[in-house]
Amino acid sequence: MTNLLFIGDIFASPGRTMVARYLPEIVEAENIHLTIANGENAAGGFGITPQLADEIFGYGVQVITTGNHAWDKREVYDYFKRQQRILRPANYPAELPGSGLVTVRAKNGVDVAVINLQGRAHMIPIDCPFHKADDLLASIPATVKVRFVDFHAELTSEKVAMGWHLDGRVSAMVGTHTHVPTADTRILPGGTGYQTDAGMTGPYSGVIGVDKDIILQRFLTQMPVKMQAAHNSPELHGVIVEIDEANGKTTAIRRVERIG
Repeated sequence: MTNLLFIGDIFASPGRTMVARYLPEIVEAENIHLTIANGENAAGGFGITPQLADEIFGYGVQVITTGNHAWDKREVYDYFKRQQRILRPANYPAELPGSGLVTVRAKNGVDVAVINLQGRAHMIPIDCPFHKADDLLASIPATVKVRFVDFHAELTSEKVAMGWHLDGRVSAMVGTHTHVPTADTRILPGGTGYQTDAGMTGPYSGVIGVDKDIILQRFLTQMPVKMQAAHNSPELHGVIVEIDEANGKTTAIRRVERIG
């Protein structure tokens, strides 16, 4: 059995601190063979830098996924080219730096394919994530049966639809981006582990990571504001997936959280 841990959007320094504090404990207690984390909000809530990516890898994360904030820090562009274990959504134009697919070897010797996709509903108009998923899956060797997808999307309906689209073809699909953990953790009929959103790893005293007073000002006045990360009530949220590497199907999936 391959035990995979996925950590939801790491938001600013509170999120990074939570990963540094709790990841070793979770890995040991749950016999985790591979840890994947979404890191697109690692730099103050907006983007990621090479230095912070290296920091997150140093905590014990093997693969970093991202999303629409992947491009916020220009210094990460070259890093995408030279570090294959940090992904950007595969359905951005092919000429952009980086990749949305990587295959890595877990601690138990099992090869795991990790795919990063981004939704289009209420997001920027990029290539179709459904067709891109089909293309990527066709490119993965049949011998690589353990396959994980981070689908970074706004709408729950788009994420649910992607889950059904991928059912039986990937081991698990977990959504990111909305920063609120959902309670629909389940195994789909074809053996694909699923959760609409893993939730955020960061400060829950704000509004999806941002200082609540700033967001309230924006809602009350409709005037532009400068976003700043909140700092209190840090929580770690993620999903643990147990996968039968013989057939790539999920046998168990559950939420994991740590508070404070």
